Amino acid sequence: MNKLIFIPAIAAVLFSASMALIYYSPNEAEASLDTFAACLAQKNITMYGADWCPHCQNEKKAFGDSFRLVPYVECPENTKLCIDLKIAGYPTWIFPDGKRLQGEQGLVALSRESECPLPQSN
Repeated sequence: MNKLIFIPAIAAVLFSASMALIYYSPNEAEASLDTFAACLAQKNITMYGADWCPHCQNEKKAFGDSFRLVPYVECPENTKLCIDLKIAGYPTWIFPDGKRLQGEQGLVALSRESECPLPQSN
């Protein structure tokens, strides 16, 4: 008797979970920040960071796959460059005019400071 209740219950849970994933997953057009990341690259705005830095990881995660387009320097692998630029903390965003944003910024602040528009969500 327990098996007769257990199997449909498991099926209902699995169905509900799969529907939730489909419903709450953003579509590719909404999820892509390629245009925003490309705008940062076009404006020569570079992020300096380290893989072990949790704030850097958060910045990268916010971009998702689009981070591949963001100019990025891994400071532990480019120590001299980061010392010469006086990078004092991670992440540090440097603009071509010398302006710096230190610490985790988030997409909205980067958009505001860079004047690169974020995609509109529906």
